[in-house]
Amino acid sequence: MSESLEFIYKKEFWYISAFVNSKNVDIEKKGQEIEDLFKKKISSITAADLGRIRGPDADRIKAIAVDMARHAALQVKWIRFIEDFPYIDENTEYEYDMLGYFQVELEYYRESPEKKAAITPLMIQQVPGIILAMLQEYEKNEENASLNFDTESPIYVFATSDKTKPVEVSWSEENIKKYKRSLGNWIEIYSGAWPDYNEQLYDQRIENNLSNRLSELHFIKRNSGFIYMAEENYKLFFDSYMRQFVLDPTPRIRAILFALICINHSLDTLFMKRHTEFFDTETIEKKLNNLRFLRGVLQTKLSVIYDELDYNRRQHYTAVLTHLIREFGLDKILARINEKYDTIYGTMQELYQRKTEEAQADTERGLKFLNLLFGLGIIANLGDSIAVVLLQPTPTEAVIGFIVGSIIAAVLLATVFAFMRAKIANKKKGIARTVDVVISDDKGNVVLVKRDRPPFLGFYALPGRFVYADKGESEKDAIDVALAEKVGGKVKIEKKQGIYDAPGRDPRGKVVSTVFKCKLVSAEGIKAEIVPVDKLKEMKLAFDHKKILKDVLKDRK
Repeated sequence: MSESLEFIYKKEFWYISAFVNSKNVDIEKKGQEIEDLFKKKISSITAADLGRIRGPDADRIKAIAVDMARHAALQVKWIRFIEDFPYIDENTEYEYDMLGYFQVELEYYRESPEKKAAITPLMIQQVPGIILAMLQEYEKNEENASLNFDTESPIYVFATSDKTKPVEVSWSEENIKKYKRSLGNWIEIYSGAWPDYNEQLYDQRIENNLSNRLSELHFIKRNSGFIYMAEENYKLFFDSYMRQFVLDPTPRIRAILFALICINHSLDTLFMKRHTEFFDTETIEKKLNNLRFLRGVLQTKLSVIYDELDYNRRQHYTAVLTHLIREFGLDKILARINEKYDTIYGTMQELYQRKTEEAQADTERGLKFLNLLFGLGIIANLGDSIAVVLLQPTPTEAVIGFIVGSIIAAVLLATVFAFMRAKIANKKKGIARTVDVVISDDKGNVVLVKRDRPPFLGFYALPGRFVYADKGESEKDAIDVALAEKVGGKVKIEKKQGIYDAPGRDPRGKVVSTVFKCKLVSAEGIKAEIVPVDKLKEMKLAFDHKKILKDVLKDRK
């Protein structure tokens, strides 16, 4: 069993990876807006906002956490990492051109440092969780479409300390093991500090102390990190050394991980899209080339890091970089991405080969038909008939020539028409048709559904469905199925509103939607959500559904 020791909180640093469309947003100005939002949210936190805290001391812990929030000083700064990074989110088709991260410097009780002794890791983990939930809602606003935060991962927290009590400790391996319980709770901020954790867990947490000094501790984990420096060392070396060689590399590597995860998800989406008949292979090829370029940019960044590992003589710094690459599993995810590229390119080659074979078959059929016409002398007869007409024939010859020529010309025109029709039909094979319904009630509410699959996974959308005409399904049939499966309640179709076919309206390819205006007669048994029309202004909706709603509802009243 380890002995008890208390670390005194100093301050903390948060890192939030993000893509930005710098053409559409002033990112520095946006950073100030985010800082103001964070300050407002943190200062208004109540005990009810905090996560579940167990144990007889829960009320006291919550009271301190709320008081901490009331006395928080913070600053938000956008850090540009890769400025030429043309990433397109395959789920939404939103475009970005920069990869970076928001750095948050946060300190509780800056004006009353004596109160810092009461702060524990369990209290520290509360606020980042609340802020992450706020960011997830913030991203849903249409005005924030130019930002793409990493909201799937916890906000990365680096906690720091410059004092311990009751004694200052020389951090030998023996003392690290001796105080492993106290230390373990700070190393993994999000883990909690429950008394029933076993010793093996704490043994795992205290592995990989990256400091080469007995007066310091440096731990970097996947979602949080901890740095302890004796007070004098903290004053002398934290800003001049620790920021540059321990803190700063962590969010950069984490931003690379975020970008690689996004590329990995995009490849999964494209892998599914290549099976979709109406999604053309040229578009997939273009997207794959862009993702390959982004992968190359990230690998170039990693190459710089690997070069530093080879040539940098600062042993501590190279140990940090090596640890970060291993901790975030960059080599593993790169290997998975490379395997997916090979798989998709293999299937793409099959698609190209099939298309080539189909084109060759069409050409061969056309040549065979022409050979047949020549073999039967039809084209030669047409030439003779034209010659007869041009060489001033007798009236009888002229009539016969005209009749024969008309018949042959009709055959050729019918042939051309058949070829054109086949060509148009082939073109239409790449177009999918859907129905979407705008359902409103007498109170100015609109019925929306939350998408459970890409594209626009998690976004609100109009109820709708593909029309499977090849199976004999009509638009009315498709609407009935969509209403039964996704909406419920009682809905009356009022009129056909229009057709939406703008290029790029659907990330999956060429999709034409017929929109119908409907009335919600009864909400009993409804499965979808009824949203006030005023709330729609700030919501991001899937596809072009915001435009559709605007068109349909503009003359409502």
